[in-house]
Amino acid sequence: MKQRVKTALLLAAALSWLAGCAALGVKAGSAAGTGGGLYEGAAEGFRGPLRVRVRIDSGVIGGIEILEHREDEAIGGAAMAELLDLVLEYNSANLDAVSGATESSEGFLAAVEDALEAARNDSGIPGSTW
Repeated sequence: MKQRVKTALLLAAALSWLAGCAALGVKAGSAAGTGGGLYEGAAEGFRGPLRVRVRIDSGVIGGIEILEHREDEAIGGAAMAELLDLVLEYNSANLDAVSGATESSEGFLAAVEDALEAARNDSGIPGSTW
């Protein structure tokens, strides 16, 4: 009997929690409450400064534009293009560098993270999931 009561209470608590999340519109993998906007970020790549513009749409990374870079197109440029697609796919800049273009990759991801940090600060929600 006690086990059934515990199970019922746990189930009720879980359902209440889920209902609360649904009411707030919380989506897994997004930062709730961030309406959107354009945010710029900068970092150092292998050959110099990198600047990006990140578009946030309803709490999700909706687009990335590379504004400035001095990376070699065949190596660093190709790595950034690959990472750009992965950031959009996974809604995160928390990715591994592309082998053979480590510094270019790390610079690109740091610039994206810099823009995402600006978005987090703008939203007022610390610890957003991007």
